[in-house]
Amino acid sequence: MRIPQWAAADPLRAVLAAIAVITVFSGAVQIPFGGSILSLLGVEPTATARQLFGTVGMFMIVVGGLLLHTLLRPFPAREVLLWSAVQKAGAFAAVGIGVLAAVFSPLALLVAFFDLATAALCFAYWRRPVTP
Repeated sequence: MRIPQWAAADPLRAVLAAIAVITVFSGAVQIPFGGSILSLLGVEPTATARQLFGTVGMFMIVVGGLLLHTLLRPFPAREVLLWSAVQKAGAFAAVGIGVLAAVFSPLALLVAFFDLATAALCFAYWRRPVTP
């Protein structure tokens, strides 16, 4: 398998593209398998919880897809990087609050800290000087 030239030249961009793919995939998995995932996270998979979890999954597909789309362009849109970072930081906060409120088990912190790390990487990429 050949690594795209831009990925070899810019490892941070390649890591963010991989995270974007993971975000799309995990969002897509949340929709049909939300009940099982919620049970793993210590949440009773009620119809309401499954619906909300599936809705979050849909937004993960959209935000992850948007991030991937811009990273595959010759010059990624800085606004997309900024708002992706904000979304990931917000997801970290929301899941962290859910754990503190005993809505989710502490296992959910693995997801929260992955989102926090992704937010930091997006912010780092966003802050880089633009080089057209």
